[in-house]
Amino acid sequence: MNVLDRYIIKEVLKGTLIALVALYALFNLFTLKDELKSLGVGDYDLKLIFMYIGLLSPRYLYELMPSAALLGSLFVLGGMANHRELMAMRVSGVSVFGIIRSVMMAGMVLVAFSFGIGEFVGPDAEKKAKVLRSVAKTQRPVTRLANGLWLRDGKQFINVKDIYTAGDVANISIYELDDDRRLKKVVYAQRGHFLDKGAWQLKGVQTSYISEDKVSAENVAEELWYSVVDPDVVDVVVMDPENLSLYDLSKYINFLQENKQDAAKYELAFWARLINPFITLVMLLVSAPFVVGVGRGVALGPRMMFGVLIGMTFNIVDNAAGQMGVVYGLNPLFVAVLPSSLVLLGALYAISRLR
Repeated sequence: MNVLDRYIIKEVLKGTLIALVALYALFNLFTLKDELKSLGVGDYDLKLIFMYIGLLSPRYLYELMPSAALLGSLFVLGGMANHRELMAMRVSGVSVFGIIRSVMMAGMVLVAFSFGIGEFVGPDAEKKAKVLRSVAKTQRPVTRLANGLWLRDGKQFINVKDIYTAGDVANISIYELDDDRRLKKVVYAQRGHFLDKGAWQLKGVQTSYISEDKVSAENVAEELWYSVVDPDVVDVVVMDPENLSLYDLSKYINFLQENKQDAAKYELAFWARLINPFITLVMLLVSAPFVVGVGRGVALGPRMMFGVLIGMTFNIVDNAAGQMGVVYGLNPLFVAVLPSSLVLLGALYAISRLR
C-alpha cells in the first residue's frame, strides 16, 4: 500500500464518517419526535427516551452505512476532483482503476465495521430497547397479542399469550396430538421460565388428558417441559427479521423447515442480512463514475443530490423487490441479490467507459 492508497482510504473513511454522523443525527431527530408523543405514558420519561434512542444506535449505523458511503465518497472524491488532486494523480501515472481500487480498500474497512455492528451489537441492543420501551410504557409484557404467539414443535402446538422477555413468558397453552392427529393432551401454564438445554420451568400447570371415553385432569405447582422452542426462537418471532443476526435467522429457519412451515420471509431476511454489508462496496462503485470522470467545474451540490436520489431509489426498489418476492414465492437468494446486482452492473458499465 503506497502513500496515495493510504491518503484516499483515509479521506473516504473520513467522508463516510461525516455523512454517517449527519444521517444518524437526522434519523435520531425523527425518532425523538415520534417518541416525545409517548412522553409521560407510564414511566416513560425523557431519560428513558434517550436510553431507547441510544440502544437503537447500532441498528441505525448498520442500516445507514451504504448511503453514508455513497454520500461520503461523492463529497470527498468530488472535493479532490475540484482541487485537481485526482488530475495530479492521473498525471503522475495512477490509473482510474488504481483510484477505484483504493476506494474499494476503504470500502472493505467499512464492510468489516458494518458486519461487526450488525451481527454482534445491533440485535442485542435492539432487544433491550424494545423491552425498555414496552415495560416503561405499560408495565406489562413486551408482547401481548389477541390470539397469542403460535409455534409448532413436532406434534405439539404452542400458544403463548404474554412475552416479558425471550426466556420469561406467561399464559402458555400446549396442545399435543397423537399419531392419528387427534388431540390427546392440553397443558396450560400460568408462567414459564427457560432454564437450559431445551428445558422450561412451568408454574401453575393444569393438564387435561383426552381419550375416546373420558377426560381427566391434574394440577401441579411446577413442572419441567422440554421443547426445541427456546429464547432464540421466541426472539426471532418477537423481533423484526430484518434486525436479527445471521445466527438467529439460520436457527429459526431450520426450526421452521423441520416443522414443515413456510420460512420464505426469514430466508429472504437471512440473505438480505448477508448481502447488506457488501452493498457499501456497490455504493462506492456507483460514486466513482460521477467523480472520476467529471471535470473540476462541477459543483458538489449536484453530485450530492444525485447521490441522495440514487440511495433513495435503491432502498425503494430493494424493499419492493423483497415484498414481491415473498408474495409471489420467488427464490429468496435471487430476490435479495437482484437489486444490488443491477446497480453493480450499471456502475461497472459506467466505469468501463471512463477514460
